[in-house]
Amino acid sequence: MMKHKILYGLIALMYLAFAKAYAQQPDASLLTREQAVELMLENNYGIQIARNSEIIAENNTSILNSGYLPSLQGTAGASIDENDSKTDFNGALDANGLPRDDIEINNAQTTQYNAGLSLNYTLFDGLGRLYNYKRLKEQYQLSQLQARSTIETTTVQLMSVYLEIARLTENEKIFQENLKISKQREKRAQYQFDYGQVNKLEVLNARVDINADSINLLNSRQQLRNTKRDLNLLLNRDLDSQYVVDTTVTFQNVLMMDSFLEKVQENNVSLLQAESTLQISDYDIKTTKALLLPRIGLTGSYGWNQSENPPTAFFPSTTRTSASIAVGANLTWDIFDGGSSLNNLRNAKIAYKNEALFKSQLEQEVARDIANAKGNYENALAIYQMQEQNVLTNEDNFNRSQEQFKIGQVSSVEFRQAQLNLLNAVTIKNLAKYDAKLAEYQLLQLVGQILNMPL
Repeated sequence: MMKHKILYGLIALMYLAFAKAYAQQPDASLLTREQAVELMLENNYGIQIARNSEIIAENNTSILNSGYLPSLQGTAGASIDENDSKTDFNGALDANGLPRDDIEINNAQTTQYNAGLSLNYTLFDGLGRLYNYKRLKEQYQLSQLQARSTIETTTVQLMSVYLEIARLTENEKIFQENLKISKQREKRAQYQFDYGQVNKLEVLNARVDINADSINLLNSRQQLRNTKRDLNLLLNRDLDSQYVVDTTVTFQNVLMMDSFLEKVQENNVSLLQAESTLQISDYDIKTTKALLLPRIGLTGSYGWNQSENPPTAFFPSTTRTSASIAVGANLTWDIFDGGSSLNNLRNAKIAYKNEALFKSQLEQEVARDIANAKGNYENALAIYQMQEQNVLTNEDNFNRSQEQFKIGQVSSVEFRQAQLNLLNAVTIKNLAKYDAKLAEYQLLQLVGQILNMPL
């Protein structure tokens, strides 16, 4: 018996210390669902990466990456040659009949300069540039859809954690109230024992129940702190940031949800991505076909050259400058390139067929997922409504048991059972409520409306 008293005392001290520390925490501000989504959009790593990929795809749609602009290349050069030379006339006579002197030239420099511009422009390439440019624009739209998909998935993940925090917050309050009821029962049992109305067993049983309820409260608070850290991680902020969440839950109008189901093809992000990928494959075919056609190009060039020559034995120093302009056109046609272009075309057509098959498969999968999600949502709502009624029944049973317990018509065991039944009913109802809301979010994601509806 002494060991049990020591154990109960230790648990009570642990609970009191924990409750005191918890009470001394600074008041936490309310973090609404909308604020959580804003922080997620601003800070989440996955969303930042997706948006950067979207920017890259947007840059690729620029006219600078289209192939429609000409290429202009500039060149320039300079060189200096230095030579020593000696001309020996071997006794030859000059005009006066005298022997000619040998001529020796040292450090004679020859300097040359050149500069040029070369212009190339593809006038026609079998429409390859046109379809490649359309492909890049479609790739940009696909990157937007991929970013949207990342945001939708992260939003549902965020709301899942947010709802779990809301559930644990409500459970904490329930466990606090349950502990309060157990303490009142223990106090009543102690009074009755002091006046000889009950034996010591009633007091000990009440204390055992207090310890069990205290442990439930401790575990609930620890789960709440852990889950809040999970949310802080998703929001990419300090893991120990303190806040409270909104536990209010409202469900969307049923008729509005049905209207969303009629426009799945237009709004489901997975189907839109499949359609975009199919269009890209079509452009790949057309771009490959362009390789089989001739290419016509225009060329232009301008050149400038200057040469400074040193004097020689027979000529004085000279400077020579020249400039040239050339314009031309060319036609290139790979009449047969070993069959690689034809092979690439066949593969591009097969890839298009595969994308079409994938889209058809995805349409069936999305239809299945939506049917399952709709069924899960309706089932979760029905369960929540039933659990609400169950809570009312257990509240009535507990209130009656409490009144009868006060006048001694029911035992402490029966009263404890009514207390536990109510506790279980309320916690199960909370679980059903947030499960139903999460099922709604999942359905909204599948119909493509998660980002358009109030959370």
